[in-house]
Amino acid sequence: MTDRALISFFFLGSVYLQHVRGFSPLKTGLVFLPTAVATALGSRLVGQLGSRPTAVSGMVIAALGCAPPTRLSETGNVYAALLPGFAIASLGLGAAFVTAATTALAMVDHQEAGLASGVVNTFHEVGGSIGVAVVSAVAAVGIERGATDGFTDAFTVCAVVAAVSAFICLNLVLRGKPQSTGGPHVH
Repeated sequence: MTDRALISFFFLGSVYLQHVRGFSPLKTGLVFLPTAVATALGSRLVGQLGSRPTAVSGMVIAALGCAPPTRLSETGNVYAALLPGFAIASLGLGAAFVTAATTALAMVDHQEAGLASGVVNTFHEVGGSIGVAVVSAVAAVGIERGATDGFTDAFTVCAVVAAVSAFICLNLVLRGKPQSTGGPHVH
């Protein structure tokens, strides 16, 4: 679920900035710059806290970060409304995504690392595609009511998915820190 939330959230933000607010691709990229830092910071948590606490807290943080964009307007300040949400959500999504990959690869024998990495990457790409399709459909339906209504509906879907993912992580993710089963794993 982290893959769908991560890719969908940034896809929506990019489309909103460029098509509703008229930002250039360069200016849009600059708005996303702090999200790269937040994602990197979030990704460091799994080794310190363990899989379950990192996954659950990451998805809760992501849900909180998805909340500010649910109140977008056509004229509001992007840097006050959208940018903080992106940064907060990135912190959580970075932590959750790295937790998913690290935990999956740590649970397999060294001989199976390539296969496991392939499965993780396949689900990342398929999940991202499904997530973008879902939020795009929600946004398209809502746009009929107004330029930002569709985007706020789609960001709400991202927030709900992140919150539900936190609950799922609480029940499914193993306790403890991921332990390597021998040899380096490459992702």
